[in-house]
Amino acid sequence: MCPKKHWYEIMDNKKSISKMLNEDDGIKSMLPYERFLEKGPESLTDAELLAIIIRTGTSQRTPMELGNYVLSMCEKYGKGISGIRYLTMKDLLQIPGIGHVKAVKLMCIAEISNRIARSKAKMRLDFNDPGTVAGYYMEKMCNFRREHSVVACLNNQNELICEFELSVGTVNSAPLSPREVFIYAIKNNAVKIILLHNHPGGDPTPSYSDIKLTEELKEAGILLDIKLLDHIIIGDHTYFSFTENNVM
Repeated sequence: MCPKKHWYEIMDNKKSISKMLNEDDGIKSMLPYERFLEKGPESLTDAELLAIIIRTGTSQRTPMELGNYVLSMCEKYGKGISGIRYLTMKDLLQIPGIGHVKAVKLMCIAEISNRIARSKAKMRLDFNDPGTVAGYYMEKMCNFRREHSVVACLNNQNELICEFELSVGTVNSAPLSPREVFIYAIKNNAVKIILLHNHPGGDPTPSYSDIKLTEELKEAGILLDIKLLDHIIIGDHTYFSFTENNVM
């Protein structure tokens, strides 16, 4: 197996790498690459990192200009570069010079970032606390434009075994049945579950159908010996917990 190399170990090859990259007519400036090789990735701005991922420009725009354009689209979510996690394929394809290949690369980078963050958060998550659970799912669910439902399957110590997305509905509903919810819990030997879904309008106040579904799930859970620990509704950076509000 070849030894792993760090960025600073390839500095001796900087000239040959820069020469190779400069041969690509689509790239107008190698400054981000050169800075990476000289000082490491931490020295790059957000736009420069995006430019390296984008790699090639067009006759009208350099990779740096495209990077800045993507960054400006991220700002509509008010989160700087982290807003890339909320950009859709449609959003990215609206940028002149960003085709399907570049859009897929950018969305893959965003998804990798999401998975790393969620993996770290999951390790220290306390499923006994509705606020902590809501916070864990908030960033993923609060910006969905349609209703999504997720079931978290837990063991006896309230530790997460697995989670499943159950359904994607319309802007104001995501029809569910108790059978759909509990089938995953049974298959994975869960003894408790937490149901979560979002309200795209931003108001997490439960509807009549939300309350009815919660009652049905609680009753079904008693029969199956799988406890419904909570039903949490995600709004616009806020949430409603049936357990916290004593309506279970």
